[in-house]
Amino acid sequence: MPTESTPRIAPLPPSDWNSTVYDAVSAFPAARDFVLNNWQNGGARGMNGLGAMLNHPALSKAFLAFNNHIATTNTLSKRVCELLILRVSWVRRSEYEFQQHVILGLRAGLSGEEIERIQEGPDAKGWDIVDAGLLRAADDLVLDASIHRDTWKLLSQHFNTEQLIDIVFTVGCYEVLAMAFKSFRVPFESCLEPMPADTRARMNNPSLTK
Repeated sequence: MPTESTPRIAPLPPSDWNSTVYDAVSAFPAARDFVLNNWQNGGARGMNGLGAMLNHPALSKAFLAFNNHIATTNTLSKRVCELLILRVSWVRRSEYEFQQHVILGLRAGLSGEEIERIQEGPDAKGWDIVDAGLLRAADDLVLDASIHRDTWKLLSQHFNTEQLIDIVFTVGCYEVLAMAFKSFRVPFESCLEPMPADTRARMNNPSLTK
């Protein structure tokens, strides 16, 4: 299976951002500022994914407004968001997305053990009923484009209407990004630790997680 290492679309670095591109990336101010503040010292994680999209400024502006909501004004907790994002990126085998969100997941309160367990899915031992339901919802959406009835019934006992909507759109946002990162073959930034070989093997051969 090809890795996301040889880009099909070269990321646009901040030194090449014109006023149109800057306007587009400003739809997600936190991402813009993080990249601008860190790219020259090699610490701008996510710059290559963002830079690939910015080759199409109009689309990027529209998508980043959506992504900004998911990242900054989501009604779900950061931990819940990262649980969902890590699962969809794992199921979609997006190394770039997964490795970015391992860092963010740890910051959001997920443990290293939980991040490993995400790879096994909702049936892994150790999840409480809500976390298992969230992982199952991510699987349902990726595999069937719908949260299944029993999963919905469970989650509706713990999340309000806005949160249920955000569950669907959080998975959808990072489903689209996984497609983009894999299709564009977005390369890792030098500051992003490569995926360990055993983790990559499990990602590309799901039977190894059983």
